Order: sequence, then C-alpha cells, then structure tokens
Amino acid sequence: MIKIGHPEIQIYRQCELLGLNRSSYYYKPAEESPYNLLLMNLIDKRYTLTPFYGVPRMTDWLCRQGHHVNPKRVARLMNLMGIQAIYPKPKTSLKNKEHKIYPYLLKDLPIERVNQVWATDITYIRMANGFVYLVAIMDWFSRYVLSWSISNTMDLDFCLEALDAALNQATPEIFNSDQGSQFTSPKFTGMLTDRGIKVSMDGRGRVFDNIMIERLWRSVKYEEVYLKDYRTVSDVVQGIGSYFELYNQDRPHQSLGRQLPWEVYQAGLN
Repeated sequence: MIKIGHPEIQIYRQCELLGLNRSSYYYKPAEESPYNLLLMNLIDKRYTLTPFYGVPRMTDWLCRQGHHVNPKRVARLMNLMGIQAIYPKPKTSLKNKEHKIYPYLLKDLPIERVNQVWATDITYIRMANGFVYLVAIMDWFSRYVLSWSISNTMDLDFCLEALDAALNQATPEIFNSDQGSQFTSPKFTGMLTDRGIKVSMDGRGRVFDNIMIERLWRSVKYEEVYLKDYRTVSDVVQGIGSYFELYNQDRPHQSLGRQLPWEVYQAGLN
C-alpha cells in the first residue's frame, strides 16, 4: 500500500491508490476544549476495554479517576464520539421516518465463505489536538479490510466513499451495520439494494451483533492509535493506512488458523 506523503507521487494519486477522497487528506481535526478532549480520550480507552459502560458507569469511573464531571457532560461527549453501551436501552429518540430499519440477518447464520457477509462501523480516532472518525468495511469470513475512510464529521459522504471503494472490488451477499443514520440513509442502503445485496442491521444498542468489526476496532486502538500521537490528519491517514496494510497482509490471525486475512480472502475468490 502506498503511504500518503510519498515524495515521488502526487497527493491526488496517492489518495486514489488508497481509495480515499483527496479531501480527507486536507481535513482539519474536529475541535473541542483541551479538557473535553482529555475526557474523550479517557472515555475511548475505557469503552474499548469495557464496552458495556453506559453514561452512569462511565461517569462514576471518570470521577474515580479524579475528574468530577456530571452525567450530562459525559452523555454529550459519548454521543459526539458515537458510542453507547452494549445493552439494549429504552427508545429515547424518534428515528427518521424516511430511514428504513432492516432486520438482523446474522443470528445463527454459519459464515462459510468470503463475500458472504460484509460489516461496517465508525469509530473515534484521537489526535493530539482534536479528533477524526474512521469508517471501515471488512469481510466477516476472512477479516479482510476492504476499504476505509476518514472524516472530521459523522457525515454520510465518507461512508459512501468507503462503500463505493469496497463495491468496486466485489459484491457481498449480506451487508451488516448498526442503525446509525449514515447506514440507514436511503443513499447508503440504496447502493446495496440496487445490487441485490441483503441489508442487515444490529439490534439497537447491541454492539455484539457486529462483533467482528468491534474486534477490529480493539486491534486498531491498542496496536496503532494508543501507541501514536497524531499531530495532523495526514498523520492519521498514514498511520491507519500502514496499520491496515499490516493487518491485512502481515498479521496472522489465530481465528484463521494463523493465516493472513489477505490470504484467506484471495483463496476464497478462487
């Protein structure tokens, strides 16, 4: 994989090779106050370790760390980060009536081949002075990361960008996501249904319905993000790009019999 910043390749071509929109390279990180960024980074690490922590438990934990914050502030920050506890919760807001919610199709479904099921999700990526969001699409059987994209907002465009890049490689039978507004958007689901792809969505608040990509985020955070001090968005793009190259092509997975995701994915195409 070509790294953004290669001195002999123009930026637009590097972004093209990475499957990224060139605007991603020039993003400025989203901003919050320094103290809120500190709290968000603490929340991110704790949530990655204990994804069953909702607002009350996260507030208690932060207070025990010496940060005396109220639940309202913690709820706002967790919402900004796009995270919630894994247990089901009462309905607290109305869904967009234009956004259809599809049933979860993966319960008790044997995953037996590549391109049978793809999964996607968005995660928060910390920086020294701000943050961005990362979306990725992976093949469930092989764990192969097909595409990814970076944004400084939780918008639809970077999710469509990642989906387009993945669909240019292959077509899955089922595509699974959570019920986030990006993934329930008619533009997003339309790109799937127009190709005859079945749409599957997690139960509300049930992160383990999409367990494979949650495991991917844990690996990304502990093996890349928490070890780095990204100063610019281009640092994030370089770091995440290099990590996914390692993850796909040079990191054996015990669940794959010590094979590489790339090996398993390619073998499944033959």
